[in-house]
Amino acid sequence: MEGTAGCQSDPCTLPLLQRGAQQLPPCPAPSGSLRVGYPQKEQLVHLAQGKDLCLCVEWIKDRLYFAVICQKPKNGSTSTHYFCTDDEFAYENFYADFGPLNLAMLYRYCCKLNKKLKSFTVIRKKIVHYTGFDQKKQANAAFLIGSYTHHQKFPFMGSDLEDASIAKIGTVYLQQIIYLGESPETAYRLLLSGNTAYLPFRDAAFGTCSFHLTLLDCFHAINKALQFGFLDFSTFDVEEYEHYEKAENGDFNWIIPKKILAFSGPHSRSRTENGYPHHAPEAYFPYFRRHNVTTIVRLNKRMYDAKRFREAGFEHYDLFFADGSIPTDTIVQTFLNICENAEGAVAVHCKAGLGRTGTLIGCYIMKHFRMTAAESIAWIRICRPGSVIGSQQHFLLEKQSELWMEGDSFRSKLRKNSKLAVTKILSGVDDISINDSMNERTNRKDTELYSDEDETNTFTQGDKLRAVKSKRQAKANSIPLSLTSGEYYIVHGLEL
Repeated sequence: MEGTAGCQSDPCTLPLLQRGAQQLPPCPAPSGSLRVGYPQKEQLVHLAQGKDLCLCVEWIKDRLYFAVICQKPKNGSTSTHYFCTDDEFAYENFYADFGPLNLAMLYRYCCKLNKKLKSFTVIRKKIVHYTGFDQKKQANAAFLIGSYTHHQKFPFMGSDLEDASIAKIGTVYLQQIIYLGESPETAYRLLLSGNTAYLPFRDAAFGTCSFHLTLLDCFHAINKALQFGFLDFSTFDVEEYEHYEKAENGDFNWIIPKKILAFSGPHSRSRTENGYPHHAPEAYFPYFRRHNVTTIVRLNKRMYDAKRFREAGFEHYDLFFADGSIPTDTIVQTFLNICENAEGAVAVHCKAGLGRTGTLIGCYIMKHFRMTAAESIAWIRICRPGSVIGSQQHFLLEKQSELWMEGDSFRSKLRKNSKLAVTKILSGVDDISINDSMNERTNRKDTELYSDEDETNTFTQGDKLRAVKSKRQAKANSIPLSLTSGEYYIVHGLEL
């Protein structure tokens, strides 16, 4: 197993968990269902022998545990069932980035664990999710168990615990949310038991990391995504997510369902270039129309004629700024106004749909949902890995307080039933330069007038990221982007 060389010769002693003074009451168990409860103070158990076990934390009383184990345990015990997801759910990196795992993997993990908890073959066993000593895989395993245990909804059907997919057939069930404490900090403290440390996640830039994204940031992001309705596994379509995130199928992801979608930039015609499949604007029309996408925002150079979207009934705006750079205040405010005035959902793209796209979407999230910069980045990356890169991370951090104040003012006016005076002056605007003398955050190079030709003869950051993504093996059952939803389900053998 990877990382076993990191184990010490001295036996690993199981750390005692120091909990806060306030304890939540046990979680009542529905009649005939699995017993679910909160672990009590210092109630940790040895589930492996001696030096093999370096950490074990109890998540669900007498039932679910998370462990760091030096060597792969044997699964023949009559009292314990071990499982590991380190290789099953593997992050597809661009450069030195390694997580967090995406939304589909989190969903599949939750379904997997739900099924284990209801399985008759392990119903009397302690279930141990273990990870080895590969620090990157360790961080992603901790992300999965922390996100699941901290926020997972357990639906019950009669006396049987069902996985989240049961909601798709409209079954009425009891929802019970398990919390180990009052906040994401509690789950995070559990994972840090015994001075355990986890690598912070980093961006997809090539080079030194200058911004650390922690597990705690990710837990807060998941928590707020549930609170604001961004995340709902009872309606989440994992097959659709995994299909459309692939380059050959459109390369797009919803960041805020029914409101903001991020996608890779369309091209003048559908073709493959340097291994990356480009899609013409028309390829997106059927999906966009079915999902009420009414507005397109382009942040990169013109690779297609905007009138192709406009003539098809979509609004289209250009807010150009250089690949890998940060937007000016003018661009940020214009983007926010577009989103606030759009009749339907907004689809945003730059070249790869990661850096510039994620940065502006992050601004919207901070203003309208008061999430921190780190929480916004975490959520966007969980939805669309690789988003927000380099200096763009620090830019969002600097904009956080300002955007929170703007959001507070915006909501205050709405509460007073005052119509916010946002004039749609953009209806006839085709592009905006990034030349803004009032923006002191950017240097002279960033504030020069941006030319469409600046990226034409250079291999930019967006090109590099798309090239990396295009090398990933496509599923054998990939289908054309423009198929209707009915055709999509038929091809995949799914029920409509």
